[in-house]
Amino acid sequence: MSQPGLRHLPFDRLHNFRDMGGYRSADGRTVAWGTLYRADSLGKLQGADWDRFLGLDVRTVIDLRYPWEIEAKGRIPEPERFAYANLSIEHRPYDQAEIDPALDPWRYLADRFAEVAEDGVDEIRRAIELIADGPGPAVFHCTSGKDRTGLIAALVLTLLDVPEEQILADFALTELATERLTADWHAANPGRTMRWPSYGRAPATVMSLVLADLTSRYGSPSAYLTDAVGITPATTARLRERLLA
Repeated sequence: MSQPGLRHLPFDRLHNFRDMGGYRSADGRTVAWGTLYRADSLGKLQGADWDRFLGLDVRTVIDLRYPWEIEAKGRIPEPERFAYANLSIEHRPYDQAEIDPALDPWRYLADRFAEVAEDGVDEIRRAIELIADGPGPAVFHCTSGKDRTGLIAALVLTLLDVPEEQILADFALTELATERLTADWHAANPGRTMRWPSYGRAPATVMSLVLADLTSRYGSPSAYLTDAVGITPATTARLRERLLA
């Protein structure tokens, strides 16, 4: 089990594994510690990291990456141990290392989030339903635990009626992992030049733009979840019952 109150769980090969406990809902309850985690690629688990992960008693694993990413980098070891689902919420791939340095980085990323929010409604709904209905505790992850993972985290916290201030703060915690994520990219891409100086960054500004975009298009992030994604009141109730204490 994770230690209550410990937001960042230390691993040797993972840099962005976090417990989503402790965030306060508008009804006064808080997200229970040790029930929901967000992470960078669990395909990196091995050795002592694997033992530490198994100690969390995770039962549900949601992999948000493209199937071709999993083929190249590997999925969680022994996926048959878990209720495992590959739900690729992003449909238009892009290479962050090759983004034009002249672009406004935060607006650019927010526009990519908008594409995912539009394209990935089916996978987003299935991911949230699995968090609500699958065996717990649960973890969801992508490659860096930053963008795709950050969007699902923000949407789950929205359904839990967590204030936007806490949603933005949760997103920005990836900034603590940026240096290691960037180092991993350089190690995996010898001879390549990283064109984009904002690689691995996740300032709160990005998620603020994302939530504002959802409000502009759908009326609110909650309305997006109901009207576009298809999250039912029953799913929301089960999610709150499972995660709030």
